[in-house]
Amino acid sequence: MNRQTRTPHTPAAPKCPELGKPWRLLTCGLLALLLQAAGPATAQTADADTRAGLTIWPMPKPVAQVEFSDGEGRRRTLGDFEGKIVLLNLWATWCGPCREEMPTLDRLQAQLGGEDFQVLALSVDPDGVQVVQDFYAEVGIQHLELYIDESARAISSLGAFGLPATLLLDRHGRELGRKLGAAEWDSPEVIEYLQAVIATPQGG
Repeated sequence: MNRQTRTPHTPAAPKCPELGKPWRLLTCGLLALLLQAAGPATAQTADADTRAGLTIWPMPKPVAQVEFSDGEGRRRTLGDFEGKIVLLNLWATWCGPCREEMPTLDRLQAQLGGEDFQVLALSVDPDGVQVVQDFYAEVGIQHLELYIDESARAISSLGAFGLPATLLLDRHGRELGRKLGAAEWDSPEVIEYLQAVIATPQGG
């Protein structure tokens, strides 16, 4: 095990865009305030392991049953995905690092997606499905299904104060670990680790 000791810290506040719609500046500002309020609660702990860039908790944690919609407007919850290992990625089209890592998530889904694993890319764009569809078309996303939480309540419900934020969930919907910030999700290290989790009977 690659157990490391860390000094608790607060993740960096999101960089707000200089231009764009006023709601984007407001949303980014609110995220920064939430991040400051969260403080050490979202920090990595000395009891956690780091594997493939993810902070893995000593024991799985319960996860709030957030609600969101799919691309057809149907209401969904995380409970709909139990039975699979899920990489839940919270993102938005106005988030620069999110845009950069999205193609790697698409390639990860193409390589590992199926009955045992799914990348669940959950947009928190308040402008709705169309902006996400436009972005998917712009960068050539082909394998990720569209999910959206226009209220952005998932950010606070999941304690994900900052974007992108990625949670690894086991087959029972419990959190195995998380990463705050962007990553190269189709790297060999990540692929190898996720394959090991998928091969575990209880998914971690």
